[in-house]
Amino acid sequence: MDRTLHLLFWPAAGVFCIDQLTKLFVASHIGPFQSIEVIPGFFNLVHIHNRGMAFGLMNRPGHPLPFILLTAISLVVMGILILWYLKVQDKTLLHGLGSSLIIGGAAGNVMDRLRLGKVVDFLDFYIGKFHWPAFNIADASITIGTCLLAIYVIMAHRSNNVS
Repeated sequence: MDRTLHLLFWPAAGVFCIDQLTKLFVASHIGPFQSIEVIPGFFNLVHIHNRGMAFGLMNRPGHPLPFILLTAISLVVMGILILWYLKVQDKTLLHGLGSSLIIGGAAGNVMDRLRLGKVVDFLDFYIGKFHWPAFNIADASITIGTCLLAIYVIMAHRSNNVS
């Protein structure tokens, strides 16, 4: 494997494996729509099925369009990130890690959609009666990776304007 691809492959593979293992654990230990209180007043493990995307957007059971769109968009984005990383001459840790986290997370959610027809969400953070929408390791990875890529783009833009 090309040395430049290691920075993309290994973190993405790690995120994918951790995501799938945690979802398997939840599916085998927590019944659907059940919860286990971990930190009272703040954090539960839950077992939620989401046929849409983050925050329950496009969650339309029985409607094939969200499944097709989200799967296709995820695959296209993964391909674009790989090609973008390969094209860039000055490969940075920020660019590689950000892309890798998005690729690994997207692959984890695509695997769920293809295997189950839905994504398993299980992390439920809340304060009082206000619950943040449940999410999973893949969602968190995509969010963190997107933030890292945004920082990379801003830094690259600033350095191009300076030079």
